[in-house]
Amino acid sequence: MPWYFRLLLVVLLAMFLVLQYRLWVGQGSLAEVFRLQQQIENQQQQLVQMKERNARLRAEVESLKTGLEAVEARARSDLGMIKEGETFYQVIEPEPAAKP
Repeated sequence: MPWYFRLLLVVLLAMFLVLQYRLWVGQGSLAEVFRLQQQIENQQQQLVQMKERNARLRAEVESLKTGLEAVEARARSDLGMIKEGETFYQVIEPEPAAKP
C-alpha cells in the first residue's frame, strides 16, 4: 500500500473521530439537544400553568368589576367584615395543655 493511501486513511480516521466527538460531546451534540428539548417541555408546562392562572385572575377581576357579591365575599374573607345587622361570633380554640 503506497504511503499516500496510508496518509489518506489516517486523515479520514481523524476526521471521523472529530465528527463523532462533536456528535456525542460538542456543540449541537445529542446530549445538548435532549437537554434543550427538556427545557422546552418544562417551559411549555409553565406557560400552560401561567395561562390558566391568568384566566382565573381575569375572571376574578371581571367578577369584582361587575358584581357586588364578589366584592362582599372578598371583604368578608380578607378583611373580616360583616353586614349591618349581623352578629359576629369569634370561636377561640383552647390551647392544648402542656405535657409535664
